[in-house]
Amino acid sequence: MSKYALISRYLIHFLRSEVHKTGLKRVVIGLSGGLDSAVVAVLAHHAFGDKLLCIAMPSHYSSASSLEDAQRLCDTFGLRCETHSIEPMLRAYDTSTLSPLRIGNLSARLRMVTLFDLSARESALVLGTSNKSELMLGYGTLYGDLASALNPIGDLYKTEVFELARYLGVNESIITKAPSADLWEGQCDEHEIGYPYSDLDRVLKGYVESRMTREELLAQGEEAPLVDLIMGKIYANQFKRTMPIIAKLTSRTVNHDFNYPRDITH
Repeated sequence: MSKYALISRYLIHFLRSEVHKTGLKRVVIGLSGGLDSAVVAVLAHHAFGDKLLCIAMPSHYSSASSLEDAQRLCDTFGLRCETHSIEPMLRAYDTSTLSPLRIGNLSARLRMVTLFDLSARESALVLGTSNKSELMLGYGTLYGDLASALNPIGDLYKTEVFELARYLGVNESIITKAPSADLWEGQCDEHEIGYPYSDLDRVLKGYVESRMTREELLAQGEEAPLVDLIMGKIYANQFKRTMPIIAKLTSRTVNHDFNYPRDITH
């Protein structure tokens, strides 16, 4: 059995097991037309079938190709999908003086507001779509695309998500296009970060998985600006990877001492 066949089998089991522990049977996902949400949608479809609901949440900043790719994925795999535009909410909030970054963050949070509301309607859990590259670099919006109840791909680097997508049969148009959160016109992940994911993931794996030092990475031939960028982002964005830090005042503080397994039987 291939590496990605094993990963796929494990992630499908993970989704079923963790969702059922909550007593719920349904899941929802924001479907952007991008690689990560496509992979999670296909995995969730294998796990839950029609108990998965995909939600497309375009705005006037979205590209037409993203909506087309999302619809094509739904057609290919027979996914249930609804479209709920966030454009009215964006227009209600005066964005005329906002930078593209602020508009992007606002859009991401409005999408998550929509997604969690629809999850309540469906009695479902929200599935996350952030990969390990994004999580380690802090490339995501807190309480936006980083928010979820479960994330099946958070321990897969972006380059690995590409390979998993190919194994799962995700539409080629999604796999081959430039990665983008589609938060504003012309937005591209790799242009924003400054390096292709192949370079980012190579250094991330060396630093995170192999625990190489900066000096060892440089001796291996990595560029100092790239190594420093990655190391700086990892530490600067640690707050995005944790629950809010609570000041400890009592003997049993939430997240410090008051920790119980979520699947314990009472």
